Amino acid sequence: MIEQLPVIPILLFSVIIHEVAHGRMALKLGDPTARDLGRLTLNPIPHIDLIGSVIVPLVSLAATGHVFIAWAKPVPVNPMNFRNPRRDSVLVSAVGPVSNFLLALVCAFAVIATAMARAAFMDSAPGLPAQVIQFLLTMFYGGMYINVVLAVFNLIPLPPLDGSHILAAMLPPRAAVAYMRIGFFGVLVVLFAMRMPFVGNAFRDVIDGAFTPYRAFVDLFLR
Repeated sequence: MIEQLPVIPILLFSVIIHEVAHGRMALKLGDPTARDLGRLTLNPIPHIDLIGSVIVPLVSLAATGHVFIAWAKPVPVNPMNFRNPRRDSVLVSAVGPVSNFLLALVCAFAVIATAMARAAFMDSAPGLPAQVIQFLLTMFYGGMYINVVLAVFNLIPLPPLDGSHILAAMLPPRAAVAYMRIGFFGVLVVLFAMRMPFVGNAFRDVIDGAFTPYRAFVDLFLR
């Protein structure tokens, strides 16, 4: 459990970036709702969701020794402010997972830089500096993986995940409205399905496939 603690700060930062990305894209497309409610900020306070940002990560950590998923308060978006509501809703939804894939790349660069620093200073700076470097290395490598998990998880096409908004934009309007009524129940369906071996294994296979390029990129520099 202790070795998972460095991942928690970057996990919370990543879900906040995910939500801010939604809000900024919405603002660019004509909807100022998130901006007007003070949600376009990296200050974690407005984004903290008691269940998704605190309880779920801590329960997961206590029960399994790992933090699998977390989320922040969804950024409010009003599609009526969009010039092209169906297209722009897709763009706003897609930018969240894209932000996590980009954060995974940032973490990959941070892993490379931190590993190089460790190699350069480990002998000359033992003790606390070495422990700090190891903490950062664990945090950034974990951040690389957890951002891939967040991106793939949010692309699952079940409400209220981002993938559902992308799919809904492709459905006839009436079917889309009925589909989105699933609401938060969709997350419970996903989490329950993950407990089934074939679903959980398939999800892990997708994660591993998406994570492989990042791991290969890091290995390329650290051989």
